[in-house]
Amino acid sequence: MLAIFHEAFAHPPEELNSPDASSKKPKLPEETLKEFLSVHPADTFSLSFGHAAVLAYVRPDSRGSPHHPRLFCGLDDIYCLFLGSLNNLCAQIKQYGLSKGTDEAMFVIEAYRKLRDRGPYPADQVIKDLDGSFAFVVYDSKAGTVFAALGSDGGVKLYWGIAADGSVVISDNLEIIKAGMFKLVIMCIVMMAGCMFHSEGGLMSFEHPMNKMRAMPRIDSEGAMCGANFKVDVYARVNSIPRVGSAANWTEWDSHC
Repeated sequence: MLAIFHEAFAHPPEELNSPDASSKKPKLPEETLKEFLSVHPADTFSLSFGHAAVLAYVRPDSRGSPHHPRLFCGLDDIYCLFLGSLNNLCAQIKQYGLSKGTDEAMFVIEAYRKLRDRGPYPADQVIKDLDGSFAFVVYDSKAGTVFAALGSDGGVKLYWGIAADGSVVISDNLEIIKAGMFKLVIMCIVMMAGCMFHSEGGLMSFEHPMNKMRAMPRIDSEGAMCGANFKVDVYARVNSIPRVGSAANWTEWDSHC
């Protein structure tokens, strides 16, 4: 999968803009998209939202594609790219009152929509309840917000970085990311267990929501800074997290964190 969001909508962590001594120039988003589509030209499609975002997806039956199950769907101007699977999907479907045929991607959209509009629970608690190997990226095209989360078991990995125009690029294909930019952050369990990113609230851990995320500089073999790894800083605990009521949406809890 590939998701590209203009910096005005995604508000990436500042650490992704770490200085780099490399002479390699990052690619523009359209160049990265073209390269991604060229890998499996007959089985890949993309959806563009003007200058705001691009979502691209390789059908699961594509030869040589990743082994993790992949889903893509959209509902009411909300779109979801989902990798992996949920072991407790049936239980979550019952909890949210959804139809039995709901897959993981549609469940994430429905959960996101309910939380956004009238959900009584903070998103970190909801994501923590998900059991399985998964990663997803949600784009709410009407609200112009981005939400991404990565399961805490390390079964699925995501990679992200900054394109030449400042856009945020997220993909499960490391080679696509490495070829497109010199500023690279690995969004995976090795560096940060159970994390989520929201365009208005930034990066946080849903496994340890009361602890801050700390960025550690990444240094290549030549000693040049080439990005950052994020870890949960167990020594820097947030004093308190404001309680939110049933009227609160994802934007509200994100603005507090």
